[in-house]
Amino acid sequence: MRRIAIATSLSDDVNLDPDAELLLDALRDVGIEGSMCVWNDGSIIWDDFDITVIRSTWDYTRDRAGYLAWARGIERLLNPYPIIEYSTDKHYLRDLERRSHRIVPSTFCDVGEEPAFPDGPFVVKPTVGAGSIDADKYTREDHVRAREHVRRLHSNGRDVMVQPYVASIDDDGERALVFIDGSFSHAMTKGAMLNTAADDRDALFRREQMSVATPEPDAVAFAGALLSEEPFRGLLYARVDLVRTAEGWAIMELELVEPSLFLAYDSDAPRRMAQAIAARLHSSR
Repeated sequence: MRRIAIATSLSDDVNLDPDAELLLDALRDVGIEGSMCVWNDGSIIWDDFDITVIRSTWDYTRDRAGYLAWARGIERLLNPYPIIEYSTDKHYLRDLERRSHRIVPSTFCDVGEEPAFPDGPFVVKPTVGAGSIDADKYTREDHVRAREHVRRLHSNGRDVMVQPYVASIDDDGERALVFIDGSFSHAMTKGAMLNTAADDRDALFRREQMSVATPEPDAVAFAGALLSEEPFRGLLYARVDLVRTAEGWAIMELELVEPSLFLAYDSDAPRRMAQAIAARLHSSR
């Protein structure tokens, strides 16, 4: 039986990755033994596995340099290392914009730079971050608090991005489109995350903000066109988070490293994921 490592992170939250058991069961159904392995556990010999699949390594934001060093040292990694390096820092939005893909307007304020805020509601968040952690929403009356937020992030060596708050999120949420093996799989709606206090945005709250969505054909086409380009073509998995703007769909985030795939919300998704992994194992013989 082929063996794969499912890379995760160490957490006291027993529900860290609700998809884990579903994926492990689906892998067994196709004759693959999967093991949950903490990415920074020095006792693990990664070469003992046929492939390492990154899934819930959600604490990489605390030590991106260490995370990249770990990923760079693994020969058979999915998604591959260049994608991991690219997608773990949201400066990639600049690249997507240069490629003529519509993004939520983003201004970057790297360590040592002074922030500029828009007149309307806006969001401040780190360029290396997960979910809504260390992100917050402000209004034009909150510039002093927003500058203090930037200062705190900068003091910890973290670059910052500023985006206008997209009003459609309050009513429509974000559309999270999940792709497996380069093909569209299923869609989710992510409810507004920043309209509650940061201390209340725990894992349970974030899960409660999720619901199954009927995918809009133009949203799927928008995301599919992006993922048809190199170097994104044919990845094991991808999640494209979109929001509605006056100009049309815009990219909020391109999740290619450790996105929640919400396998529990689509009965065929675990099987599709396991089969995609099996196909890569077969091609690596």
